Amino acid sequence: MTVREEIPDHSIRICADRGGTFCDVHASYPDPENTKERKEIVVKLLSQDTANYKDAPTEGIRRILEIVTGEKIPRKTLLNTKKIDYIRLSTTVATNALLERKGQKHVLLITRGFKDLLLIGNQSRPKIFDLNIRRPPPLYSSVLEIDERVTLVGYTSDPNAGENAVQFDEDGNVKRGFRGPGWDGEGDAEGPGRIVKGLSGEAVRILRQPDLDEVKRDLQKLYDDGFRSIAIVFVHSYTYPEHELQVGEIARTVGFEHISMSSQLLPMIKMVPRGVSSTADAYLTPILRSYLDGFFAGFDTSGDVLRVEFMGSDGGLLDLDNFSGLKSILSGPAGGVVGYALTSWDEESRQAVIGLDVGGTSTDVSRFDGRYEVVYETTTAGVTIQSPQLDINTVAAGGGSCLAFRNGLFVTGPESAGADPGPACYRKGGPLAVTDANLLLGRLIPDYFPKIFGKSETEPLDVEASKKAFLEIAKTVNESFEKKLSLDEVVYGFIKVANETMCRPIRTLTESRGYATSKHILASFGGAGGQHACEIAHILGIKTILIHRYSSILSAYGLALADRAFELQEPSSVSYNAENKPALLKRLDKLEADVKKDLKRQGFEGDRVHVERMLNMRFDGTDTALMVLPTDDDSKETGEREDFVSAFRKAYKSQFGFLLDSKNIIVDDVKVRGIGKTFDTLGPSVFEEIKTLKKNVVDRSKADTTHSVYFETVGRVDDTPVFLLDNLDIGDTVNGPAMIIDDTQTIVLISGAGATLCRKHLYITIDSGNE
Repeated sequence: MTVREEIPDHSIRICADRGGTFCDVHASYPDPENTKERKEIVVKLLSQDTANYKDAPTEGIRRILEIVTGEKIPRKTLLNTKKIDYIRLSTTVATNALLERKGQKHVLLITRGFKDLLLIGNQSRPKIFDLNIRRPPPLYSSVLEIDERVTLVGYTSDPNAGENAVQFDEDGNVKRGFRGPGWDGEGDAEGPGRIVKGLSGEAVRILRQPDLDEVKRDLQKLYDDGFRSIAIVFVHSYTYPEHELQVGEIARTVGFEHISMSSQLLPMIKMVPRGVSSTADAYLTPILRSYLDGFFAGFDTSGDVLRVEFMGSDGGLLDLDNFSGLKSILSGPAGGVVGYALTSWDEESRQAVIGLDVGGTSTDVSRFDGRYEVVYETTTAGVTIQSPQLDINTVAAGGGSCLAFRNGLFVTGPESAGADPGPACYRKGGPLAVTDANLLLGRLIPDYFPKIFGKSETEPLDVEASKKAFLEIAKTVNESFEKKLSLDEVVYGFIKVANETMCRPIRTLTESRGYATSKHILASFGGAGGQHACEIAHILGIKTILIHRYSSILSAYGLALADRAFELQEPSSVSYNAENKPALLKRLDKLEADVKKDLKRQGFEGDRVHVERMLNMRFDGTDTALMVLPTDDDSKETGEREDFVSAFRKAYKSQFGFLLDSKNIIVDDVKVRGIGKTFDTLGPSVFEEIKTLKKNVVDRSKADTTHSVYFETVGRVDDTPVFLLDNLDIGDTVNGPAMIIDDTQTIVLISGAGATLCRKHLYITIDSGNE
């Protein structure tokens, strides 16, 4: 029996995270000797290596199939998917297209008179003191104004309201005896001037309907000019989407390949962020789809349906039909957040966790306190996008961040060496980067680092190239200062700058929001995380660090743990009071039923489905709404099933420090998010494990070798012990200064740090009195 025959069909689970520098692939498959257990494989390769392969995730999957099946699969061969259960992907394709302004040329269709609305934006001035302010150009290439218009008129549900208010009956028809501006008292059943009830419950007056024949002629001309993607953004379409739907249908008949309708993407009030988000979707989704078409072209399904799932920006998995450029902005980092959140959280102690993802291009920081922290409006590369995303702060400091000495200052980033050419030590003539600094300080050991460099992809890191470049910088540095610095001090100077840069977003997520940084646990991951974690924890006063066994590929591993997500949202415009509450709960019930129906279609039902019901609430007269999800604690005092008011007041007080008790609370949106659980449980937490674990302090004799490593306070330690993670037993404790290494990561322990090996983690404690 061949190895291929031993592996059951549809049993290999593959997760691939394509980052800016490295592509990480995690796979699992049934153990042929014990089918109840699954074996795991990790593959790490450069995200870009055009001389050897076209697409990194496809190449990673090819290598996985070779390892599992034992068969040689030549490059450029269509990969057979018979043995694959699923492929889960997170990708930076859309993110890079936005950052580099390499998206799809498209047209913005907008209500006549609002041609420059998105160009004007919201009048914010984030860099008000800059002498040379450069506004990012809009994403769209052309604008077509559509002669359509609707407006909102006075509306009330109060039966005793005056004659200038519009009121609807239970069927949504306008009641006689109530007049709105321009209404003749009887209402026009068809045509301009009629008043209808919008999706939000607001009264909408149709001022002008689009001339569909004229629209078709204009769209045909744009199509003939080469446009294939459009964004449609009409005034008040969040509550009255009919005109957008009509124009979108015509665009399909003309032949446009991608149509982003703001009413379908984001049925939310505020036209500017809704419009910018729609143009971002029209700009990014075609690029993403083109990439995915190329990805799927590398597989031979032979009648099989290849199940591919994608990580969304909000931390949930999406199928191909629901995945878009707008939902993929934070696709890569989101996998890492899911990975550390599910493996580092302890339900008993409920100590908040800071996620530190130090990658090749940047460092991503997030916070988890039992719930994913989600934001609904973010700005990326000057583009303000309104879409649910995990609250991730990113700084340009990673292993590939370029180093320079400018104007008497050590500078780290924001430029990145990327994967091609990469840092100087990658043997491609690249610039000096943080990786070069760690290499020269002894924090990376070429003999243990993947030998994937050079033309043959088999050469180790080039220490001499890093040293030569640093000697030149050291000469410049010492010419600028009276005190002469050693080469180690110069190199470590850049590491200190990088560490402080990484600390900045952590303080933003904690101290600036009223949380004590030192009260958190630090979950470090990413390829370069282990080289910086101890020093960053020491700077911030954090006492406990968790480093997962798969920390260097945790974004890929997080895909394997992630849950399927599906959500629906509708606009609203009513006050939250006793009269309107039943109708709001009824709308939530309907959305919940629809969400569960879709998740059932995707294979999730019963206990495997968890539902979150939310209201987007604000005080009347303000324009800042908060998406509120009540918890059990919020409902304790009143005993209500869902105490939205208590939850909103608590969130508002935490965010702004005060309450507007005299104001009514307005509900802008109703939303239901369904989560299809991938796992029932991941077993006991690492904190439960450490309580009963029998610890054994290992001595230097268990070290695989020693290496010369530089530490800030003690200088060079020429005989720093180097332990191999795979040679340590559960319960073994290593005290710093030391290094712990496996195939994909290097962990540096400063003096005063102690690392205990648990089943899935390194549990590190920091003595703040040292180093």
